This record gives sequence, structure tokens and C-alpha cells, in this order.
Amino acid sequence: MDRLLKAVYLSGVIAEIVIRLPHERQRRQTTMTDERVTAQERWVLAVLFLGMFFLPVCYSFTPWLDRADYRWSAQARARAGGAGTAILACALWLFWRAHEDLGRNWSPTLQVAEEHALVTDGVYRSIRHPMYASQWLWCVAQSLLLQNWIVGPTSFLFFLPLYLLRVPREEQMMIDHFGDAYRAYMERTGRVVPRIG
Repeated sequence: MDRLLKAVYLSGVIAEIVIRLPHERQRRQTTMTDERVTAQERWVLAVLFLGMFFLPVCYSFTPWLDRADYRWSAQARARAGGAGTAILACALWLFWRAHEDLGRNWSPTLQVAEEHALVTDGVYRSIRHPMYASQWLWCVAQSLLLQNWIVGPTSFLFFLPLYLLRVPREEQMMIDHFGDAYRAYMERTGRVVPRIG
């Protein structure tokens, strides 16, 4: 069971890379007019890589962290794995949809393209940051699929600093570029969860 769940997780990692690759190629051909990437953000991204890629790969291919595995019954492991697989699928769909909806406006860091447009349709009709929402779902899936006290739930600890650092700065950048249009957009949408009512 553990091998299967690790394979599901690693398949998700590969799927995320495949989803992002064409958008990264397109971004490299786009002229950016505003870049607000800091050394602190680069450091936080490196930490995120550690928690959501390096540690999971080490756990999947070595026995180094096995002593910290969850002490669950086989039935509980299977149920958690099934839930983790479903949540991972939702995270990947949201990740893909957000990239598709953004198109040329996508950037992995705080950048604004030359002909940047404010995207408010597709998944962006309901939430402002679907990629961050997909990463929160990923954190839940990781803790259910990689059933280990070090590798599983620590994904939350590695993602939280990026989220807290970047989202306010990203929203300020959008306000600086789109002004009242972005403020109005903020009023009618939630950050990572759709606003009700």
C-alpha cells in the first residue's frame, strides 16, 4: 500500500511539472514590466522545494524516514490514501485550470507582463488565488498519501511562509496595476475559498 501511495504522489509531482512546462516556456518569451521578486521570496521558494519535493522523493526512495511513519491500521491507511488521491486529483485540476485561465498572464513569481490583463473569469470568477488553493489541497493530499509524521503534515509548514509572504504583496501589485478594478474584484471574491453570499 505504501508503495502505491508514494507512486500516486510522485505521479502528481510529474503531472504538475507537465502542466506548468508549456506555461513556463511561454512566460520566458514574454516581456515583464514589473518584477518584485526579493531574496526572501527566493529563499522561501527553496524551503518549499525542500518540503514538497526533496523530502517526499527521499521518503519514497530511501528508508531514512520510515521510523516516523503513521501507526495506522491497514484499513485506515487505505481510506486515507483514497481520500488523498481524490484531493490530489482536485489540486491538479485546479492547478491546471488556473494556468489555462491565466494564459500569458501567468508568472511563478511577482511579475507583471507587458500586456498583462486582469483575469476574472474561469476559476478566477470565484477565487483570486486558485493556484494557492491548489497548493493547500496538495498539502492535505501529501499528508494523506505520504503517511509519515515528517514528510506528510510538514508540507503545511513549508507552504505557509510562502503564502503569508507572497499573497499580500501580490495583491498590492495587482492594486498598483489595476487600481479600482482589482479592488472591486477583491470585494466579490475570496482569496482561496469562494466567497458565499
